[in-house]
Amino acid sequence: MATNIYVGNLAFGTASGDLQTLFSEHGTVTSAQVVADRETGRSRGFGFVEMADDNEAAAAIKAIDGRNVDGRQLKVNIAKDRRA
Repeated sequence: MATNIYVGNLAFGTASGDLQTLFSEHGTVTSAQVVADRETGRSRGFGFVEMADDNEAAAAIKAIDGRNVDGRQLKVNIAKDRRA
């Protein structure tokens, strides 16, 4: 089963492709999306990455959480279910 990962405190210049590249160092990324404001199109400072393998996802979270990227200390964890 795929693991959905929340990535917070992103620099506003970070693109979805940047997330894909960052996480692909740790395994197979099935999707990566920086969330944008609907009205302005500007990044909201967070995004989601989906990884196919749970073990790779756990390794990526451990490696990337707290890492400084573009001057921002990333917050990375398992995404909470929106329905909860």
